[in-house]
Amino acid sequence: MQCLFLSTSAMNAERSSRNWSLGQELMSNAPNATPCGHKRRFHPLLLKPAISLWGLGKNQAVCVTVVQVLTAVPAGVNMKTGKTLRLATRKSALALVQSNWVKEEIAKYWPEINVDIVKFTTKGDKILDVPLAQVGGKGLFVKEIEDALLKGKADIAVHSLKDVPAELPEGLQVNIFPRRDDPRDALISRDGLRLQELPKGARIGTSSLRRMAQLRNKRPDFEVISLRGNIDTRLRKLDEGQYDAIILAAAGLRRAGRQQRIVQLLEPEVMLPAVGQGALGIEVRSTDTEVKQILDSIHHKETSICVRAERAFLLRLEGGCQVPIGAFGQIKGQTLELEGMVGDVAGIKIIRMKKQGVIDQPEILGTILGEKILAAGGEEILREVYGAN
Repeated sequence: MQCLFLSTSAMNAERSSRNWSLGQELMSNAPNATPCGHKRRFHPLLLKPAISLWGLGKNQAVCVTVVQVLTAVPAGVNMKTGKTLRLATRKSALALVQSNWVKEEIAKYWPEINVDIVKFTTKGDKILDVPLAQVGGKGLFVKEIEDALLKGKADIAVHSLKDVPAELPEGLQVNIFPRRDDPRDALISRDGLRLQELPKGARIGTSSLRRMAQLRNKRPDFEVISLRGNIDTRLRKLDEGQYDAIILAAAGLRRAGRQQRIVQLLEPEVMLPAVGQGALGIEVRSTDTEVKQILDSIHHKETSICVRAERAFLLRLEGGCQVPIGAFGQIKGQTLELEGMVGDVAGIKIIRMKKQGVIDQPEILGTILGEKILAAGGEEILREVYGAN
C-alpha cells in the first residue's frame, strides 16, 4: 500500500471529464509517498489516473490522505448525500436485469447517490403479433423513454444498444458504454442439434431480418419464421414444438440466466451480429455534465471504440429494423477492424466487407466502410428493401 500525502488544493486540481490531470502539486507530492497505516478511503475515478501517472502495479492501491480524510471527485460533480438519479427502462424482465446491473455499478463508485428505476412501456412492447419490419419507423423500443428524458421525467436511460437508432433526438446522446458482453448470436434447438446438423426444412424462429437473411443465404432449405415475444415466451414456443430451433442474442440469454439452453454460439464468420449487440448504451441529456461525469466511472473505452464504429456504419446506411444490416468491430493491437453487411430479406443478395483503421477515429472507419458497401451494390439493395416496405 502506498500513501500519498496531499494538500487540499491538490485535491481540487482541474480535470476534464475523462482525461483529467491531478495537477502539478499532486505530482510534486508523489515522490514522497511512504507506507502508512492511516484510514484509507478511495474513489475509483482517482484510482485509475493515479496508477497511470506513477506506474503503480495492478495490485497496488493509492491512499489519499488529507487533514480530514476526504474522497476526491471530478470537478463539477455535486456530491450531495441523497442525490437521486431516475433511471428509465422498459418493463421487460431482461431490461430490468440490465438496469439493475447499471444501478449496482453506479452504487459501487458513488454510494452517496440513489438510483430510482422508472419503468416504461414502448411501442415495440405493445405490438407483439406483427413482425417489427412491418410496424415501421425507428426507435420502437426507445421513443417513449427518450420523451421522458427530454421532458425531465428521467435522468438516464439504459438500453440494449442494438435497439437504439443511429440518429438520436436533438438534446440527447448515447456515449456511455459499459463493458460489452458476448456479441454473438446463440442457437437453441429442441433436439440439441447444431446449425449444420439441422435437417432440411427445419423451422427456425427469429425476430431479426439480419438473422433471416444470413440463415436463408447459408441454408435456403430452412423455413425461417418470424418469432416475437420475450425470452421465456420464445423458449416456450420452441419447447411446444412450434419451431425446431430459435436464434437469440447470447448476451440476453446470459443476462436472463438462460445460458444453459444455448446449443451453439454462432461465430461472426457464420452470423454477423447486429450493430451494438451485447453492449448497453446509456442515454442522457446532452447538457447534463454532472450526470455524464458520474456515469463515466462505468464507461469502457474499448467497447466505446468498437460500437461507435458500428453505429457510424449504421448511420451511413440509414438503417432501421426494416433492413438486414450487421456490423462488428474488434480491436486488434493498435488497429480497429470493422466488418459490415447488408442484404435482402430473402438472403439472395448479401454484401459483406471488412476494413481496418486507427482506433482513435472509429466513426470515420464506420462511415468509409458504409460508403464502400453502398458503392458495391448496397445502395441498390436498400432501395429495393425500402421500396418493398
